[in-house]
Amino acid sequence: MTQNKNNALIGWGLLGAAAIGVVGGVLANKKYQETKNLSPEAILEIVKEHFLSEGPIEGSWINYTQEQLQKFAVTYTTYTGGITRKEGDETIQYEFIADAKTGSILDVYPL
Repeated sequence: MTQNKNNALIGWGLLGAAAIGVVGGVLANKKYQETKNLSPEAILEIVKEHFLSEGPIEGSWINYTQEQLQKFAVTYTTYTGGITRKEGDETIQYEFIADAKTGSILDVYPL
């Protein structure tokens, strides 16, 4: 009889440990997803999609080094890059600053 109680306790202990491991893994994955940044290539594709809605692009680039940008009380991790396109007879170059986490364009200006 005592052997059955010991086996039951061991079984419940293993089940509890497995449950704790699963919950810990889920929480760790959620935290990782919150802090993960997009790749520079993904950011450039997002920016190009926005520019393509207004016309064709001649060229594009992105700096693979992340930089910190503070706008008012908020600090962003960002990538900088550029887009070249024809507007009428002129070739215009734009530089952009994009949020590394979301891909949102924080600033864009012609060079």
